[in-house]
Amino acid sequence: MKYTLRAIYNFYADGFRNMTWGRPLWGLILLKAIFLFLVLRLFFFKPVLAGKSEEQRSEHVSKELIYKSNQ
Repeated sequence: MKYTLRAIYNFYADGFRNMTWGRPLWGLILLKAIFLFLVLRLFFFKPVLAGKSEEQRSEHVSKELIYKSNQ
């Protein structure tokens, strides 16, 4: 078992070490994922409970739970 895990680790470590085009592509993928996450978070997933008092928050959550259970 120990040998198998070490062989798998060595396989991937050698593969990443010897990449030529892979590193810039992985960097581009990570940059794109971070950018998309930030854009989606800023423009589409606004915090619904921000700026509300504790009572308003609990009322909103209870209304949403009741609405979801009735669907």
